[in-house]
Amino acid sequence: MSSSWAYLAADYYAWLELVAAVVTGLIIVSAIDDIAVDVSYWVIKIRRYFMWRDRPHSPLTSEQLLSREEQPIAIMVPAWMEYDVIAAMIENMAGVMNYRNYTIFVGTYINDPPTIQEVERMRRRYKHLHRVEVPHAGPTCKADCLNWIIQAIFLHERTMGISFAGVILHDSEDVLHPLELKFFNYLLPRIDLIQLPVLSLERQWYELVAGTYMDEFAESHGKDMTVREALCGVVPSAGVGTCFSRRALVALCEETQNQPFNTRSLTEDYDIGNRLAQMGMRCIFAVFPVQFLVKRTRWRDGQASEPKTITLPLCVREYFPDTFRTAYRQKARWALGIGLQSWDQLAFRGGLAARYFMLRDRKGILTSLISIVAYVLLAQFLIFQLAALAGWWTQYYPPRFAYDGVWHYALLFNMAALVNRIFHRMYFVSLYYGWHQGVLSVPRMIVSNFVNFMAVSRAWKLYLSYLFRGKAMVWDKTMHDFPSADSLVVKKQRLGELLQSWQALDADRLNEALAAQKELALPLGQVLISNGWLDDETLAEAIAFQSDLPRITLKPEDFLPHADLLNPSLRARWRVIPLGPQSEGHHRVAVAGPLPSKDTQELRSLLGGDVTYLIGREGEIQEALHLLNSLAQTAQGSLPAPHDTSAPLLGEILVKQGWIERETFELALRTYRPQRDGRLGDYLVREGVISHDAVQKALILQKQTPSIVDTAGEPTKVSS
Repeated sequence: MSSSWAYLAADYYAWLELVAAVVTGLIIVSAIDDIAVDVSYWVIKIRRYFMWRDRPHSPLTSEQLLSREEQPIAIMVPAWMEYDVIAAMIENMAGVMNYRNYTIFVGTYINDPPTIQEVERMRRRYKHLHRVEVPHAGPTCKADCLNWIIQAIFLHERTMGISFAGVILHDSEDVLHPLELKFFNYLLPRIDLIQLPVLSLERQWYELVAGTYMDEFAESHGKDMTVREALCGVVPSAGVGTCFSRRALVALCEETQNQPFNTRSLTEDYDIGNRLAQMGMRCIFAVFPVQFLVKRTRWRDGQASEPKTITLPLCVREYFPDTFRTAYRQKARWALGIGLQSWDQLAFRGGLAARYFMLRDRKGILTSLISIVAYVLLAQFLIFQLAALAGWWTQYYPPRFAYDGVWHYALLFNMAALVNRIFHRMYFVSLYYGWHQGVLSVPRMIVSNFVNFMAVSRAWKLYLSYLFRGKAMVWDKTMHDFPSADSLVVKKQRLGELLQSWQALDADRLNEALAAQKELALPLGQVLISNGWLDDETLAEAIAFQSDLPRITLKPEDFLPHADLLNPSLRARWRVIPLGPQSEGHHRVAVAGPLPSKDTQELRSLLGGDVTYLIGREGEIQEALHLLNSLAQTAQGSLPAPHDTSAPLLGEILVKQGWIERETFELALRTYRPQRDGRLGDYLVREGVISHDAVQKALILQKQTPSIVDTAGEPTKVSS
C-alpha cells in the first residue's frame, strides 16, 4: 500500500474508533437502563413470592370470577378496511365468551363498504352487536373512530336505561379467552384501567419477522409492564385488552369536550393510559393465570400435534404482521406516537419513576438507529482486521480500544450486557412458547433490530414531514390475519348453546324448547319456529355457522328447472331442494339443516355424485316444497291447483293433528312412489297406516288453511 493510501486508511480507522467510542457510550447508557429494569423485576418477583407465601388466604380463583353477578359491559372495536377478519373475530368472540351481559360496538367508515357489509352480516346474526357509523370518510385516525363509538355507547345507555360498568377496547384481529369479561367484571368498578397482557399467537420457526413480535411482547408484557406498574403505578394501554371503568371515560369526556381519545396522536392508547394516571385514576397491569387449549405444529414433520393445555396469563392473543414491510410500517406508527408525538402532547408529570419510564419509552427513537450503526462499524472493523492479517494494512495510530484502556473495559461491559439481554429474552420467550422458540429468539434479535431501524427511520420521516410541510398523519392501515378454526381449539357448541351465546334465546326459553323437542320428537329449530320463539333467519344463520356451510336465498328459478332430480316423497322426507349440478358429479341442494350421514349417502347415490349443502331459511324451504308439490299434484290431476302454491303438505297436517306419528309417516314415505302409488292419501289408507276419514279431514284442512309457514316465514297454527 502506498504511503498516501496508508495514511488515509489510518485516518479513516481513527475516525471509525471515534464514532465507535460514541456509540459504545450510548449503548452503555441504554444497557444500564435495561439492567436496572431487569434487577427491579427480579426484586419485585422475589418480594411478591415471600409476601404471597405468608398470606393466610388463597389467591383469586376462576370460581370466584364465575360466581360474581354479571354487570353490563361494552366492547368497542374500531374497524377500517377490516373486512377480511372482522366477521371471524366477532364469531370467535361470541362463540368462546363465558359471559352474557355484554354489547359489542363496531365502528366503521362511510367509505368502507366491504367492512360495513361484513359487520351488517354479523349484526343480523348477533342481537347484541351494533354498528357505529363514523359520518365522514376514512381513514382519519383510530382515536377519531373510538370517539364516535364512545358517543354511541353513551347514547345506547340513555336509550336502554342502563349503565355499562366498563368499556373494553379490542382490535379486529384479537383472539379472546372465555374468562376475559368475567375477570373485568370482578374488578369493576374498583379499577379504572385494567390492562391484560398481549401476546402473539405462536409462529413457525421460519417466520422470523412475525417471530420478533412473539419475542418482544413476551419480554415487554412479561417483565417491563410489571416493573412499570409496581414502581410508578402508570400503565399505558396496549390498545387491546384494555378495560376502562365508566368513571374513567366520563372524566375523560368532561376534560376533553367528549373527545376522550386524543385525535392528534397515532398512539391514542399510550396517551390515554398516561392521562388517566395523571388524573389520579387507579390503573393496573393484571396477571391472572388461566388454562389455554392450543395446537402446535411439530417441527420435525410440520404436522399439527394433539391439542394440549398450557398455563399462561389471561391475555389477548393475535397474529402480528409477517412481512418485513408490514412490520416496520406498523412499528413506525408506534415509534411516531410514543417516541415523537408524546414529547409535545404529554407533559412530564408524576413522580421520579413515572418520568423515568416516560423517558425510557422514547429512547427507542435513537437506540434503534444506533444498533444498525454498530453493525456497520463492526463490519468495517472486521474488514480492517482481515486486511491486517493479510499484511495489506500496517500503518495506524495508537488504538483507542487498547487492551488495557478504558474503552476496552467499556466493550467488555457491553458484551456482558448483551449476554444479559440474550438471557432475559430467552427466558421470557421460553416461559410462554417453550425452549425451542426461546433458542430461536436469539437470531431473531438481529431481525428485530433491522425492523426497528426501518420503523424509526420511517417515523422520523413522517414526523419531519408533519413539522415542516404540514403533512397530516393518518391511520396507517396494517392488514391482519385471523387464525383459522383449525388452529384455534374451540369447543363445538350445540344449537341451543350457540343461540344463547348470540343472545337470541334465553335459558328459560331454551329449557322449554328442549322439553317440547323431547316430547314431540322434532328438531329443536322447528320447535323454536313453530312456537314463535325464534325467527327462521336467525335459525338459518346459526345452523350455517354451526355446520360451517354457506347460506342461500332460494328463488323459484334456482330449483324449478331441477324438480325432476328427486321424487316428491324424498324431497318431503328430507326437506331437500335440488339446485342442479355444480359441476360434473357434484350437486348442490338447499336444506334447512344438513342431513345425517346415512341420508347423505343415500342422497349422493340418487343424485349420482357428491353433494354440497346450502342452508336456506325454514320458510324458504317450506315454500319451495309447496310449490314443487303443487306442480307435481297438478301433473297428476289432483288438488291443490297450480296457483295455490301456499297450501300445506298433507303429511304436515296429519302429523300436526296427531292422526299419525311422524316416525310412522316417514317410514311410509320411504316406500312411496307417486308414479306407481298415486295420491299420497290413498296410498296411506291402502297401507293401513291411517283411516280414510282422517285423510278426508286432512284434505279439507289443506284447502282451508293458507299455510303452516306463510311467505314471510312466520308460523301459523293449524286448528282442528
